[in-house]
Amino acid sequence: MHGSFTRILAATAMLVAVALPPVVANGQDVIKIGWAISKTGPYAAGANITLLGAYKVWVKDVNDAGGIMLQSAGKKVPVEIIEYDDRSNSEELIKALERLISQDKVDFILPPWSTAFNLAAGPILNRGGYPHLAVTATTDRAPELAKRWPNSFWLLGTATEAAVSLVDLLTKLRAEGKIDGNVAMISVADQFGIDVSAAARDAFKKANFAIAYDKSYPLGTQDLQPLLTDAMRTNAPTFIALSYPPDTLMINEQAKVLNYSPKVFYTAVGTAFPLFKQKFGANAEGVMGTGGINADSQEFKDYVKRHAAVNNGMEPDRWANPVGYASLQILQQAIERVGKLDRAAVVKEIQSGSFDTIIGPIKFVDNLRKNAWQVGQWQGGEYYGVAPGSNAGARPLAFPKPAWK
Repeated sequence: MHGSFTRILAATAMLVAVALPPVVANGQDVIKIGWAISKTGPYAAGANITLLGAYKVWVKDVNDAGGIMLQSAGKKVPVEIIEYDDRSNSEELIKALERLISQDKVDFILPPWSTAFNLAAGPILNRGGYPHLAVTATTDRAPELAKRWPNSFWLLGTATEAAVSLVDLLTKLRAEGKIDGNVAMISVADQFGIDVSAAARDAFKKANFAIAYDKSYPLGTQDLQPLLTDAMRTNAPTFIALSYPPDTLMINEQAKVLNYSPKVFYTAVGTAFPLFKQKFGANAEGVMGTGGINADSQEFKDYVKRHAAVNNGMEPDRWANPVGYASLQILQQAIERVGKLDRAAVVKEIQSGSFDTIIGPIKFVDNLRKNAWQVGQWQGGEYYGVAPGSNAGARPLAFPKPAWK
């Protein structure tokens, strides 16, 4: 872990060591920030790459600059971190959040990883009045939840936005005579897969696509070759897996073994991870997935360098990780504008303000971020956003996916 962290917290088995710069822990000499995140269990890979790495960079950036400016204190105040491992278990997550609020009395709480865990955290953070920056949640319930929990902010778009962006790309390919209207789809039986697959079925139906194969699988499944074999038998030119990181890697590896190489090959969460390119090399070319980034942005390139420096050479993913860092820039700017540790006022500022971030300006509309990247693709060794096509830095879709090498 980076040398800027020096304090060890080990109050319970859940508590994970996090090093911090030396600070005086009283009054407004520190801003206490807590989080519960999956350090172990099936969510750990996604949480580490997508959120935890961004959290570490932000803590270092803030404290290297002297802290967050508080007018009430008349100075910049460094942040101090309390971190728990939720063990990829919702009950552990809830216990950890309650401890952060009632015992640790943290000033702010950063969100957990995954759609399901953000939904579990929502009522707790709302009850405590904490800003809830839901960075890794994709659900059609976001507009409803933003009204129910007015302290919550949804940064990745809805499941329908994700599905429609993908279907729009496929509709264009069909209109150009490059594919027919048959699709094979599999999905993880977790909140993300449930929400997005439901939205995808609706979007495909409206666009007159036929789902030739539609199968879900349990989280933690160790072998997906039977499903891939069945999908391959349909001869559908488009394959879609609404998958989580371990599944995404497995699906691509097993598809290569089976020589299953349809013209459109889409795997969801994890496709944008640097680990994907490291594992598959040239075979990553043309694979589509969730998210994306303007990879040509100088701010993003600078962030990649800082992220690698803080995280033992690990680069950020090309989707939610930079959004996670941007959400913390929003939080910091809102705190500094309010000038004191007033969570209710910070929530109001996030609701109404405009913020400069590494992914461009962000202003929430009814607590929702609009025009989030929904579809990306590996092209020439980099993962570029391809939809929405109106976003700055969007690349044309490369078609077809090359055969496995």
